[in-house]
Amino acid sequence: MIAIMDYGIGNLGSVKNAFDYLGFDAVITSDKNVILNADKVILPGVGAFADAINTFKSYGFDKVLDELLKKNTPVLGICVGMQMLFDKDYEYGVHDGLKVLRGEVVKFDSHNNEYKIPHMGWNQIHVVDDNPLLKGLDGKDVYFVHSYYVTGNTDDTIATTEYAGVKYTSAVHKGSLYATQFHPEKSGEVGLQILKNFGEL
Repeated sequence: MIAIMDYGIGNLGSVKNAFDYLGFDAVITSDKNVILNADKVILPGVGAFADAINTFKSYGFDKVLDELLKKNTPVLGICVGMQMLFDKDYEYGVHDGLKVLRGEVVKFDSHNNEYKIPHMGWNQIHVVDDNPLLKGLDGKDVYFVHSYYVTGNTDDTIATTEYAGVKYTSAVHKGSLYATQFHPEKSGEVGLQILKNFGEL
């Protein structure tokens, strides 16, 4: 069973619908016991970093995540669910992340309006590590919606994307933890393949 962590923030219904379509048993839940006993877990997130991480911690999900990773339960972070895993974020101030992964979350430079911020729409992923999550998907287009990106982490990077003059980390993997800056649940057939790959880990 795949547990989708429900802390009131994230594109939960679309993620569940994608797993349902693929034939996986998925449930949206805020029950810690259900999450801790799941075979795999989705960590979603949208909106402002501070709101997301404060709410996440208020549910006690930071401790749940620690337990999941100690048990080597596969976890997939999505969008802000990926950004929260890092050391620090600079959206409307400076905010500590969960510090599971090294790196910081910074804003795109719009280069005098040459690039639209947020980065919204389809863009390519360049797979830099032969990873089961992204197997066979190098150069494919996926769907992004974000104004901030992860910098300072290359050890855990499994895919990069280029926008606003920077090449940034768009997917990571460390141990049983996986995460994507893009939204697999909004990324058509490619996104479904990624979720299928995760479900089959």
